[in-house]
Amino acid sequence: MAGWSCLVTGGGGFLGQRIVHLLVEEKELQEIRVLDKVFRPEVREEFSKLQSKIRLTLLEGDILDEQCLKEACRGTSVVIHTASVIDVMNAVQRETIMNVNVKGTQLLLETCVQASVPVFIHTSTIEVAGPNSYREIIQDGHEEEHLETAWSSPYPYSKKLAEKAVLGANGWALKNGGTLYTCALRPMYIYGEGSPLLFAHVENALKNNGILTNHCKFSRVNPVYVGNVAWAHILALRALRDPQKAPSIQGQFYYISDGTPHQSYDDLNYTLGKEWGLCLDSGMSLPVSLKYWLAFLLEIVSFLLSPIYKYRPPFNCHLVTLSNSVFTFSYKKAQRELGYEPLFTWEEAKQKTKEWVGSLVKQHKETLKTKTH
Repeated sequence: MAGWSCLVTGGGGFLGQRIVHLLVEEKELQEIRVLDKVFRPEVREEFSKLQSKIRLTLLEGDILDEQCLKEACRGTSVVIHTASVIDVMNAVQRETIMNVNVKGTQLLLETCVQASVPVFIHTSTIEVAGPNSYREIIQDGHEEEHLETAWSSPYPYSKKLAEKAVLGANGWALKNGGTLYTCALRPMYIYGEGSPLLFAHVENALKNNGILTNHCKFSRVNPVYVGNVAWAHILALRALRDPQKAPSIQGQFYYISDGTPHQSYDDLNYTLGKEWGLCLDSGMSLPVSLKYWLAFLLEIVSFLLSPIYKYRPPFNCHLVTLSNSVFTFSYKKAQRELGYEPLFTWEEAKQKTKEWVGSLVKQHKETLKTKTH
């Protein structure tokens, strides 16, 4: 293969960083461009270590800035689009989420056409498939079932529209006469070192005498390790650039999971934190049905108050459903068509993540010591 280059949007984020680290090892890759709104100092430092191996260009800019996208895509062979606003608490304005997740994706696709970028890989989410009801049970779901979220909540709705735009763009004619090939990956809940959600759970537990919340004990899901999700992106990239494999992958989506045991979100947090003294709340919790209707009432209150006061409920119907559903998926299609096999076993992923959680606990204790002296 001739020398090529790759743009990773959202490359300074939790998943994006892992993709960049794996890209460095790809054959004949001449340049990695990393686009993000802002790069934290520790991320810049981490990426600087890679610059001895490959040309790595950091681009700070907005996914809604057309000029920025033109510069980022110029001369690029592949785009891996991980940038998005993730929000299940309705903490971010709906307009912001829709703009970044939908309009940003559409602008990027249009820019790829003008810049003649032939390969586009989109990081979607399991939430584009549901769950739509906590009563519905989906076990070892697969792509042929064509599950689709019915929620109007901005995050799942925006990601559904973005994925449709990406898959619908497959086959578009490029400015140079070539063709745009696209695919989308739907990872399960992603955990691992640096996970913002896991960080929030651990931080809240440390502020609460080491007690982890126990709001998701009725869920049964198959979380996936961040390193394995990053690896799936590399395999999708290779497949779409391979003339032999590309025809069966173009315009397709793939569920990405791994060997992580099926369990509740609470059990996962406990497994990763128990070695460091974290424990689950043993108190009584409301039945899911009651919690759902309470969320429904709080959403009505929020709506009624909206003209005069911005009230954000502590939980909502979508979050209650997401946190208490049986919703697991198989990665057999990715295995069959992308050649996907997890790079990391559950034991390896668990150990790496536990060590990171331990570093957070240690850091918290040192902070407390500093405050008491």
